[in-house]
Amino acid sequence: MATADDDGVWLGIDLGTQSVRALAVASGGRVRGQGSAPLTGTRDGKRHEQLPADWWSATVDAVRQAVRGLAAPVDALAVCGTSGTVLLTDAKGEPVSPALMYDDGRAVQESRRAQEAGEELWRELGQRIQPSWALAKLVWLTEDGDSGSGSGPQTGAQAGARVCHQADFVTSRLVGRPVATDSSHALKSGYDTRRRAWPVDVLDALGLGGLTFPDVVLPGNVLGTVGAAAAKETGLSPSTRVIAGMTDGCAAQLGSGAWEVGRWNSVLGTTLVIKGVTAEPLHDPAGVLYNHLSPDSTWLPGGASSAGAGVLTTAFPGADLPALDRAAAAREPAGAITYPLVSRGERFPFLAPDAELFTLGTPADDADRYASLLQGVALVERLCLAYVRQLGARVEGPVAFTGGATRSAYWNQLRADVLGRPATVPEGAGSALGMAVLAARGAGVPRDTLRSMVRVAEEVAPRDAVKERFDGVFVALVDELARRGWLPEETARYAREEG
Repeated sequence: MATADDDGVWLGIDLGTQSVRALAVASGGRVRGQGSAPLTGTRDGKRHEQLPADWWSATVDAVRQAVRGLAAPVDALAVCGTSGTVLLTDAKGEPVSPALMYDDGRAVQESRRAQEAGEELWRELGQRIQPSWALAKLVWLTEDGDSGSGSGPQTGAQAGARVCHQADFVTSRLVGRPVATDSSHALKSGYDTRRRAWPVDVLDALGLGGLTFPDVVLPGNVLGTVGAAAAKETGLSPSTRVIAGMTDGCAAQLGSGAWEVGRWNSVLGTTLVIKGVTAEPLHDPAGVLYNHLSPDSTWLPGGASSAGAGVLTTAFPGADLPALDRAAAAREPAGAITYPLVSRGERFPFLAPDAELFTLGTPADDADRYASLLQGVALVERLCLAYVRQLGARVEGPVAFTGGATRSAYWNQLRADVLGRPATVPEGAGSALGMAVLAARGAGVPRDTLRSMVRVAEEVAPRDAVKERFDGVFVALVDELARRGWLPEETARYAREEG
């Protein structure tokens, strides 16, 4: 077992869209090494593919950078990947289909079929199969469907082809043979997290019975140790344990420190993602929220809104945002209320494909318009947390703020004010850090040491007087969302009572 001294080093590997990042972390959150390598892909309309060989070569480059100069070998590592990215391989782990990325949107018809085939199960689980889900993509890959990509879905239709998620491809290369997947990456391939089994009847009904679905383990389980070939390529020791990881969103939650039941992580980047911890899965009749299993067998419910900081890039390209922050501080609340969608359609906390950005009232000037955008995101964040409470979740303690928007100290304060909750801003949080924490947990490191790996850079206390000024604004936004038919009345009523 690794100890809490300086000899314990754990490696987190994050397979992103544009790069692979590797982070070597010791107890106390001390970064001992880091590395990154770029990734490219092919985008053409709804098509988005990457080459699995590129995932591996970028992983090799990033890991070699991270472990170069370490005083002691890495004790354990874990890998996260993008949720819903999938391909088919042969029995040895070599690709026999294109690798369809998380946002590849070609499986629209297949997602409808997958939803219908497992309607009863998905209703029980509170899920809806979207075109971005790996299950829909697997149907696309195994049928003579739209082959306009030039690689043709029929290439993966051979009997016995193995289902492989992005992280699985890399962990298999590290160990030197195909390994089990984790329940987090398996969820969007149709894995039944409640029964902890693949839904064979549903898969057969979709024509997927000829595929080999991998064994599934909980995140944090040991998959094996680094093989000789991978050790030579990466610079890792053959004794390094490979730990089952999680999707990148769940990994980021681990990096935020939101681990206990009742704790929530709000990730604000281009869009807003809310993830928390519950003792039991949240049942969501609307299917806009889904539940991952945690390493502790608790549940990690979450959802992604289409609102977020991306509206600032569109509305104020190249602007001096710190200066606008200072101006916005005098507009609490602004003279207008904005629903800040980054793109058409809302996914969480309600499903409305036709939803679009709107503004109630007329901003007095650019500062007022900017303030209404910041405040609009905070109001949506408040609505998201109201929705998870409506579904029965506890929301306790500070909310962990992560994502690029945390660079704005003013926005952090405003969000805490509108929520009426304290917040923490972790230092250096991210998916790679989350995987380093999970690697340490899988290696048997005590919880106190795990906790020390996540450092808090800032604590934000809400200002009660400011929250009171936004209570009426929040209700006004809720009323408008309900009037437009986007927000279900039951949710609107619950949110109004909170407001």
